[in-house]
Amino acid sequence: MKTIYLAGGCFWGTEHFFKQIAGVEHTRTGFANGNTEHPTYGQVYSDTTGYAETVQVDYDPAKISLEFLLSMFFAAIDPTSLNKQGHDQGTRYRTGIYYTEDSERIVIDRVFNQEQAKYTQPLVVEREPLRNFFPAEDYHQDYLDKHPDGYCHLPKTLFDWARKTRTYQTLLAQIQALISDERDMIANMANISAILHQTFGFWWTGFYRVQGNELILGPFQGPLACTRIPYNKGVCGMAWAQNKTIMVPDVHQFPGHIACSADSRSEIVVPLRRDNQVFAVLDIDSKEYNTFDQIDRYYLEQITLESDAFPIREIR
Repeated sequence: MKTIYLAGGCFWGTEHFFKQIAGVEHTRTGFANGNTEHPTYGQVYSDTTGYAETVQVDYDPAKISLEFLLSMFFAAIDPTSLNKQGHDQGTRYRTGIYYTEDSERIVIDRVFNQEQAKYTQPLVVEREPLRNFFPAEDYHQDYLDKHPDGYCHLPKTLFDWARKTRTYQTLLAQIQALISDERDMIANMANISAILHQTFGFWWTGFYRVQGNELILGPFQGPLACTRIPYNKGVCGMAWAQNKTIMVPDVHQFPGHIACSADSRSEIVVPLRRDNQVFAVLDIDSKEYNTFDQIDRYYLEQITLESDAFPIREIR
């Protein structure tokens, strides 16, 4: 088990948000990096103690990475807003990432820099070692579980979005059970396509396999598809050439898009690698714009990892 301390404004909503994420095993609201001992909520509320309302997040690194957890954190805050989140204002509502292991700083800085690239304004999220943390009173623990209609600066749609991680976590276990004893690549691709397609109702879900300088259509679910895609052409060909996941919110705005179906609106393509060489790609299309996000990226990349859990490779 690992622990990170995250300040994201009012800790009622921040705690509830992280409780929805698969791999988060325990949360606790409290006060971090202040100047007094054992502060009360009333004292912290006065903005004279130097504390930030913070959530202790205990997570299982076998189920969720710190990098992904932090990307979810940034999705739940305005990182450019100083001492203010939603309608809540004061130094107690500042945003921050407080860590207990020096090795975590490398991951924190990497995610911070990735987020900074999305903004023209400087980010004001603190990145500091945890100096102290005191749990809040029982009244503030699991507040939105006890008061579902209570105040929250975060929209409820954000909680629904976070719960998508639970669907994927369940899916990972189902896929592992399906393919753990099967060594045939085509069979595994067929089952993975089917379970993803049925679970999420995507427009098209399937695989393309590398053969020479082309991607050749493999097992899929959905309407008829392009049979061959050249290297570095379209979203699939570019994901192969660049050896990285590509998410496209609007395929009609993507340069060189190959329109296998006019009904496709958004797309994600994830490479499958063997010895860091792409041997296939997972391609998923949606009839809606802007369907895919960092949750889809994270879990689809877990599914396509070359490992004993997901042996998507041919018999040798």
